[in-house]
Amino acid sequence: MRNILAGLAAGLLLAAPFEVAAQQLSPAVIVVVDLDRVVNESAAGKAAATDLQARAATLNARRNTLAQQLKTDAEAIQQGQQNKTLAGPALEARVKAFQDKENAANAELQRGQEDLARAQQHVVQQITSAAQPIITQIMREKGATIVLAERAALQHASSLNITNDVLARLNAALPKVSTTAPPPQQPPAGQPRR
Repeated sequence: MRNILAGLAAGLLLAAPFEVAAQQLSPAVIVVVDLDRVVNESAAGKAAATDLQARAATLNARRNTLAQQLKTDAEAIQQGQQNKTLAGPALEARVKAFQDKENAANAELQRGQEDLARAQQHVVQQITSAAQPIITQIMREKGATIVLAERAALQHASSLNITNDVLARLNAALPKVSTTAPPPQQPPAGQPRR
């Protein structure tokens, strides 16, 4: 019986510091930031969006030009088959040239899409990286212990939202970002590219 009481007393002594520590914690102070708004409504985000939209329009125009060229070539091949001016090895050569041109066009457009996506990611990364120290500073000023992304909160009081403060400070600190992404990283030799 004495061993049981000694064990119980030792267990209570070990638990006591944890209870005291738990009682000393102050309640969490939470602030909320809408990062999508920060990226889209910041001066840097708006300027980058204008540039990226122009690049997307250029890519789309190139897609239309290539599609029209391919359509014209396909119609010429079809017309040559119908009026029997294109047959045998000449037809095979034209079809092969058409397929090569189509593959080259698809590869060009794919590279353009990848470059545009990389540029968009680069813009978002620059803005969110610049916003992080600003968010930390506002968090300290408000005595907050937790920052939540607005989309992670089901509901919150509008007084918890610091997005406008973040935007104002970010616009002063980062009026513009680069829309030229670094080149894609090449995989080490012997590994396939994704």
